[in-house]
Amino acid sequence: MSRDTPADREESNTQSESGTDDDHDDIDYLDREVNLLRPSTPFMRDHLKIIWSSFLLWALVVFGPVTLTALAPEMMTVQTPLFGFPLHYFLVSFGAPTGALILAVVYTRYRDRLDQKYGIDSESVENTAPEAGEPAATDGGVEQ
Repeated sequence: MSRDTPADREESNTQSESGTDDDHDDIDYLDREVNLLRPSTPFMRDHLKIIWSSFLLWALVVFGPVTLTALAPEMMTVQTPLFGFPLHYFLVSFGAPTGALILAVVYTRYRDRLDQKYGIDSESVENTAPEAGEPAATDGGVEQ
């Protein structure tokens, strides 16, 4: 596997700046180094933007009510008129799981758009799972 060099990064930067959608066909993604802080291909950069923004929204949804309860307990401990629970309880018990589900749907939609942009077809991936009647390899798949 080749190392990701500054020349490789410069090459992928010039390819992504040219503006055509087919430039990614020339990049061998499997030979590129994966680095979360310095992604080497346009696809990796775009995907990491989605991941990091989703992570920040998730942290806000999950830890926001708890932090607000610590900072403003008089506001967050008020009874909700609909169910009679304190506001912080309602936000944590209902808002956090609902927010996580909504974020999962949003991530899926953005990832599908990204896959479409770079020509990745999930339907064309062949199924490598063993058939129902086929025995599983007990030797770790090593041929003898």
